[in-house]
Amino acid sequence: MLNSLRSIVQEVNAARDLPKALAIIVTRVKRAMQTQVCSVYLRGPSNDYVLMATDGLQQQAVGRVRMMLGQGLVGRVATREEPVNLEDAEAHPAYQYFPETGEEHFSSFLGVPIIHHRQVLGVLVVQQSERRRFDEGDEAFLVTMSAQLAGVIAHAEATGTMVAVGAAAAQTRFVGVSGAPGIAIGESVVVAPLADLKGVPYQRCEDIDAELAFFKRCLNAVRDDIKALGEQLEGRLNREERALFDAYLAMLDDAALGGEVTNRIREGTCAPYAWSEVILEHENNFADMDDAYLRERATDVRDLGRRVLAYLQESNQSCKIYPENTILIGDELTASMLGEVPESKLAGLVSVQGSGNSHVAILARAMGIPTVMGAIDLPYTRMDGRPVIVDGYKGVVYSDPGKQLRKHYQAIAKEELELVKGLEALKDLPCETLDHYRLPLWVNTGLMADVVRSLERGAEGVGLYRTEVPFLLRDRFPSEEEQRVIYREQLEAFAPHTVTMRTLDIGGDKALPYFPIQEDNPFLGWRGIRVTLDHPEIFLAQIRAMIKASSGLDNLRILLPMISSVSELEQSKALIYRAYNELLEEGYEVNLPPLGVMIEVPAAVYQARELAARVDFLSVGSNDLTQYLLAVDRNNARVADQYQAFHPAVLRALQQVVSDGHTQGVSVGICGELAGDPGAAILLMAMGYDVLSMNATNLPKVKSVIRAINLAQAEALLEDVMHLVEAEQVRARIDQMLQDIGVNRVVRPLELDA
Repeated sequence: MLNSLRSIVQEVNAARDLPKALAIIVTRVKRAMQTQVCSVYLRGPSNDYVLMATDGLQQQAVGRVRMMLGQGLVGRVATREEPVNLEDAEAHPAYQYFPETGEEHFSSFLGVPIIHHRQVLGVLVVQQSERRRFDEGDEAFLVTMSAQLAGVIAHAEATGTMVAVGAAAAQTRFVGVSGAPGIAIGESVVVAPLADLKGVPYQRCEDIDAELAFFKRCLNAVRDDIKALGEQLEGRLNREERALFDAYLAMLDDAALGGEVTNRIREGTCAPYAWSEVILEHENNFADMDDAYLRERATDVRDLGRRVLAYLQESNQSCKIYPENTILIGDELTASMLGEVPESKLAGLVSVQGSGNSHVAILARAMGIPTVMGAIDLPYTRMDGRPVIVDGYKGVVYSDPGKQLRKHYQAIAKEELELVKGLEALKDLPCETLDHYRLPLWVNTGLMADVVRSLERGAEGVGLYRTEVPFLLRDRFPSEEEQRVIYREQLEAFAPHTVTMRTLDIGGDKALPYFPIQEDNPFLGWRGIRVTLDHPEIFLAQIRAMIKASSGLDNLRILLPMISSVSELEQSKALIYRAYNELLEEGYEVNLPPLGVMIEVPAAVYQARELAARVDFLSVGSNDLTQYLLAVDRNNARVADQYQAFHPAVLRALQQVVSDGHTQGVSVGICGELAGDPGAAILLMAMGYDVLSMNATNLPKVKSVIRAINLAQAEALLEDVMHLVEAEQVRARIDQMLQDIGVNRVVRPLELDA
């Protein structure tokens, strides 16, 4: 049944709306299992389960038959959250008869729950007249099918649309996780990688004749490309193999794919979306065929589809318009996508993939852009041009918000602005407790835009300058001189304050387009110091550029990422000394900067004492440390809620690092996102961290909280939470403390009545 399962899922994924998807499910599952009835019941707004599609029961029952939790056999499946398999359904005490269904003829019943994110979305049922218990294979198939379809149904249900694309929009709520705090109200702009057939945003076309002409030009361009390619390969391929190019040209004709797309454009759909729809449908049709040769043609259809789509999108990209309050939405946003939007127009971000500690979320916090990550149920391809509200505090996105909701969030945004203005008065005041304990606050930077923002908020230094950001924004490795110029700008901007520059940290979720790293498990693979030690030419050029940039300023510190052993540290130090000595021999008047290690893998936690003995400072990277300690991929939206920075294991590791570092007489700081959480800052101060480094947006908030407490209170809070066993308990205790000292409003503006 595996082929049946695959083909059903493919068909459902290609369906244009939820009713079509449900019709495919009931028809195909009934056929695959050779039963007489297949039905789908979905959870309604009143938490009842409504018959939404059937093949075998009376059609007039659709939309009319509904059961509450525990009511009838369907309600029993939903309540128990497990299959119910009965030989004689009528004999079961929970059986309830609905005359309009005509199900009195069917005795055997097998129902399985459709579960998505621990929520029962519906029940998938098969029935037949013969009295028999469905066997284990049948039950396993239906359970597997429901698991495969759960995401599809959740995605379609989340849109709030039970009708085709383009119908009147209704206010809809999508839940993700907070990426960067704040409220953004604006218009969505969908971005997707070029030639991604499944990521094309739906758009209406206003001028159908112009769109048809545009489509025809793109088809002609692809025809020319295919003909040229065929001519180039003429001497290397036999006649049968060259026939593939003739097949490509035939598919583009008006009688084939081109004609289908033309019809959809005439219905008002933009060319890129119409093309992607037609291609995906044909690809699925070929992939579902029994004949192996014909199944292989699915690859040809996909290849041709991408070729044409590249032309369609390239033309559109060049004239992309960004509204005044752009909410950028994509399946997986990247730093380069952010860079394409004018800074003054970028109001908010929404990413379907990723979590609150993805690289793009960290950049968003640094730039002060409200962001929601991991909104996996968001139908992003259908969001282009729609009004959107981004609640970066709660991790919630609203599409097509109504008047009342818009007014509610406008009031919150206004209150937030007033709060920020109130915190600006703290800029020139020291970050010290009520009993005058001084705690330096530094910033994390990566873009030149961060400099002004950081200085305006009273930053006393840079705890982390992400040198990979200039690498990410280029199409090649920057030269040593190009790097020197970039680093000099940072060092001069903050002089005489310290600037801590982390050496190139790529891999994981930070891939350079010109230096791809393809791995099954990138976070446990080739990243950070492992890459640069394997490529000393890259490492040496960067170290030389840093040291030369610091000449005459001497406010540089060098930080090594992803160190997991003393030997890695020693190898890195040898290369740094080599670069330094080379510069002296070349006549440069430079000093050797202080050297530090990032503590971000468990191995470094347990060797913090040995590492500290060999460097000038330690800096904890709490984002990766939390990820590795909890075995939670911080980019995986499905486990985002399990990424808990206040987990007792994380707190104990943080306390051990600062204790072990201080035994060796070195400074210990923290530059992960945890440092920018006002509540966490209280705990870190009590642990003894010498410096907290955070994004500039959070610096005034942290300072206001530190200035509202005394050290003894912070130490009492730390002692209290270190005995707790759940992250939620720790968070609740911190929130209570913030409320007690009257600064809970700093963490989030007061909630207003909707």
